[in-house]
Amino acid sequence: MRNALKLALTSAALLVAVDAWGQIPTLATCTRSANLLACVDADGNAYSVNTAGSTIYLRGFEVVGKRYWAQTNSRYGQLTFFTGIASDGETWVGYNRRVGWTTVNRFSSSGGSSARFTCSRVAGC
Repeated sequence: MRNALKLALTSAALLVAVDAWGQIPTLATCTRSANLLACVDADGNAYSVNTAGSTIYLRGFEVVGKRYWAQTNSRYGQLTFFTGIASDGETWVGYNRRVGWTTVNRFSSSGGSSARFTCSRVAGC
């Protein structure tokens, strides 16, 4: 249950970073190109963001859960819908709605988690 929320927060923060391209997590070492941002944080978690038109592909490895995960996002104006799957079989769906410099996020997972939270480019999630 916590894993789904952690992944949702991570992916929401990565989407904010993709929008800003300058706001990379402070405790992460990242490499980027025109379409790809790949990072490893201080805990050993790895994640990448790849853009192709209005589609964003997120991939990662979570050290604590020892699992890989993937998420695909489709953007329609200020609205982004996403679906994801982890190597332990958990799946999730949700959306992000951008309002100015803030994103409103909602998701639910096959593990029974659901949440609604807000992230800001200034204050984070």
